[in-house]
Amino acid sequence: MLTSTKNIFPSFSTELVKEIETNAVIQSFETDTVIIRTGQYIKNTVLVISGKIKVYREDENGGEFFMYHLQPGQACAISMICATKNEKSQIMAKVVEDVELIMVPLPLMDKWMMQHRSWYEFVIDTYRSRFEEVLEVIDNIAFRAMDERLEFYLKRHAEVCGCKELKLSHQEIATELNTSREVISRLLKKMEQRGLVTLYRNNIELLK
Repeated sequence: MLTSTKNIFPSFSTELVKEIETNAVIQSFETDTVIIRTGQYIKNTVLVISGKIKVYREDENGGEFFMYHLQPGQACAISMICATKNEKSQIMAKVVEDVELIMVPLPLMDKWMMQHRSWYEFVIDTYRSRFEEVLEVIDNIAFRAMDERLEFYLKRHAEVCGCKELKLSHQEIATELNTSREVISRLLKKMEQRGLVTLYRNNIELLK
């Protein structure tokens, strides 16, 4: 397992990988499992080995505000912050593709920050990357119309999966962009007329 962990997290030193494999716990979760809920205390941070997780905010009415995805080789910066400060989670995290995770307990996180330079740099880089992604989301809401936000959203999903065919329903997109399904359907139809996408049932193909 040493080699596979090193392949997924190439920046980790050999010593750190050995500690992870000795002390951390590996867990698997199926699609649609909520692994972090708003209001809960977080005692572990998660490192993604395989699969994909959606991180989002949820309002009191069940509305969603999509923030970013977590993929293999990544960790959730917000869960790190909440765990370190012993604060309740302000986000939700749900599995969108079956995942395998390394669960790192809080005491190990603190210990590794002092003992392993590669872990320290990984944590700082995780904070920076997630902060930049959240800024992109904020910029989209503040400065872009819904049609531009939709195009950005689709391109971002394509980058995450490395594919052109996105298995997304109109309702799913509407939920994550905090708008109505009718608005998304209308805008997608306009994109199809412009030759940007081809629409199928619960499937969208990006052409450009």
